[in-house]
Amino acid sequence: MKVVAVGGYDEVGRNMTAVNIDGDTFIFDMGIRLDRVLVHEDTDISKMDPIELSSRGIIPNTSVVKGDIKAIILSHGHLDHIGAVSRLAANYPAAPLIGTPYTIELIKHEMKYSGGLPNQLVTLEGGETLQVSQKVTLEFIRATHSIPQTVLCALHTPEGIILYANDFKLDDTPTLGDGPDYKRIKELGKEGVKALIVETVRAERDGRTPSEAVAQKLLEENLLKSDPERGMIVTTFSSHVARIAGIVEIASRMGITPILLGRSMQKYSTIAESLKLVEFPKDTRIYGDKKAITKALKKVMKDGKEKFLPIVTGHQGEPDALLTKIANRSTPYTIEKGDQIIFSSDVIPNPINAANRYALETKLKWQGARLFKNTHVSGHSSKEDHRDMLNMLQPENIIPCHGDLKLISGYVELAEELGYSIDKDIFIRRNGQKVVL
Repeated sequence: MKVVAVGGYDEVGRNMTAVNIDGDTFIFDMGIRLDRVLVHEDTDISKMDPIELSSRGIIPNTSVVKGDIKAIILSHGHLDHIGAVSRLAANYPAAPLIGTPYTIELIKHEMKYSGGLPNQLVTLEGGETLQVSQKVTLEFIRATHSIPQTVLCALHTPEGIILYANDFKLDDTPTLGDGPDYKRIKELGKEGVKALIVETVRAERDGRTPSEAVAQKLLEENLLKSDPERGMIVTTFSSHVARIAGIVEIASRMGITPILLGRSMQKYSTIAESLKLVEFPKDTRIYGDKKAITKALKKVMKDGKEKFLPIVTGHQGEPDALLTKIANRSTPYTIEKGDQIIFSSDVIPNPINAANRYALETKLKWQGARLFKNTHVSGHSSKEDHRDMLNMLQPENIIPCHGDLKLISGYVELAEELGYSIDKDIFIRRNGQKVVL
């Protein structure tokens, strides 16, 4: 049994892991690295040159993937986990793409622009199992994260369970969908987890990650206390459907019209609504096309900014995102003194994002805007969440992923507190390296 670190072991993003069992290979995720060319949720990578994507390290290097590829298993719908599917999955045409219904619908949406894929698309709900080879069964276990229908992926093999936990949080009071399936997670621990492949994005942060319900309270406070005679804009992750649904609900309570603006806002929200994961109020407006967005912003300015709540992309200060365009005065929407901008997100910690966000905030302040920052909780587990998960699972081996060496080392320190030892039963690997079990 071999676990190959394909991508996401040197960085946050570009997630891809291959597990080889007696010659049969199972791939987990095919993600992109978002910060390499300022790719974000509104970016259409289907129009980008695949050679450039590879040479810049945006998609994983699959040369280390060997064996008979039996399945490509997708944990959830974020681009750093599925963004490279349109570029890489066709290399393994016999391997089905397996994901939850929401994740598979996102794949179908991208296939419209990439020209289609030869792979069979298979949906699997949390709590369901699927035979993926003669000796291996796949099980999806319900988890919580910042996008609908995130799952933990378990391969049941003759040698024990391989559990892929990338990404998750332990949210007991989610605002959309059900909480984690603790009962099944504990059962897996008793059945015997041979190896846990686990994310490390917030593993060095003390405590537990707060529930999404906390973020909704923060949004309520900022929105309900806002000046009713001034304009308001909220910016957040397009894929965070639970967050967006909460913002829309608060806007309706306030008697103002919520408007979702941006290609990705339209994609994630309309797919969620089509699957009945969320139901937006009838007065909600959603525009993804550039001309439609311009027309909507003109109407807002004409009818009065105080009557609308635009929910837009651009919380990281990305140069081509809508909020940056507004700050640059290249849209019909004009920022005026006292207008309120709510950032329902953290700044992703890398120098490019920090610089872009600083530039965006500076421009907005110059124009007189009031900024409300960090109205947000993370979708990733913190240290004590990881400790709880390890105590429930009691894995024989641990392979930390989804982080640079600093983040992965933070997880290793936690595991050492629980009795694990480097290269005995916890393994640090870089992209392209493997663990033989």
